[in-house]
Amino acid sequence: MTLLYTDVEDELRAAVRDLLADRCPPAAVLARVEGAPYDLGLWKTLARDIGVAGLLVPEEYGGAGASAREAAVVLEELGRARDARPVLHQLGSGHPRAAPGGGGRAAARRGGGRSHRSPSSCPCSASPYREAGGQVSATDGRLTGVVGAVAGADVADVLLVPVKGTLHAVPAAEATVEVAPSLDLTRPIATVTFAGSVAEPLGAVDVAETLRFGARAAGLRAARRGRVVPGDDARLREGALPVRQACRSFQAIKHRLADLWLDVVRARAAARGATDGAAMSAAVAQAWNAGVAVHVAEEAVQLHGGIGMTWEHPLHLFLKRAKSAEIALGTPGEHREALAALADLPGPA
Repeated sequence: MTLLYTDVEDELRAAVRDLLADRCPPAAVLARVEGAPYDLGLWKTLARDIGVAGLLVPEEYGGAGASAREAAVVLEELGRARDARPVLHQLGSGHPRAAPGGGGRAAARRGGGRSHRSPSSCPCSASPYREAGGQVSATDGRLTGVVGAVAGADVADVLLVPVKGTLHAVPAAEATVEVAPSLDLTRPIATVTFAGSVAEPLGAVDVAETLRFGARAAGLRAARRGRVVPGDDARLREGALPVRQACRSFQAIKHRLADLWLDVVRARAAARGATDGAAMSAAVAQAWNAGVAVHVAEEAVQLHGGIGMTWEHPLHLFLKRAKSAEIALGTPGEHREALAALADLPGPA
């Protein structure tokens, strides 16, 4: 595959970037971080006018029928802007998880591009190498149990819950959603409790296909993390005068920044490669990009000196997002173990 971007991808990037620059500057993110981090109006614009929610939905279900490459471009820009919307889950819900002949069509329509009001949710900390769903059981059309660390549950209208090979749709009003403390205040997570909640079975779930999709989602997560690099944001570069002045005087800082830039370039290449949908590519991207994102964010805070530690400066948002994303969709260790198995090599000691 080529790591270069097509004209269509560049146009999509420009549309998303212009919108976020206008509606989601760092000051706006900081202003919402302790209150209501989700700007649902902006999400509607992304979903309806740009068509983000339906990117991965097949055309036969009313979506765009795009590939993971286009979805990755959107996620790169959302990562660049420190956007709070759980768009990865929206894109994921557009995947037809139910088996053909079952509820596949219903599942795709619920998560597809025709609606911008009902985002589904999934565990924010979930390995693509094991079936998700938490401790939930289904009896006579009702669900009972608890699922933790669910991103976007506090603003979702419908929750999609896999239980023993069957996907269920649960109205959010049927569940108890409790927002839990999170390191990353721009990405609220919640504990979802089902106590005899009415659920609509959507059809059988192909577990193997679901895990493969989880690996692809991990690759998309790596694409979003590829932009969790403060120095890549022009708006932050404008405020990085102390670093630029130091670069003119101290060669050691130049070398430090050069090393970081090389790490970032490798991270982008790994994330771009993961859009091929291969489990090995996703494992490589996740295992590498997670550490790079945290390291670069930590270095950015230090290189900016005292201002990098203040709440008013947006650098801490990058660091917190990078650290929380390090465990999302599988930890780096899990991906390294998976990579070893895929390459038929001994696992990490």
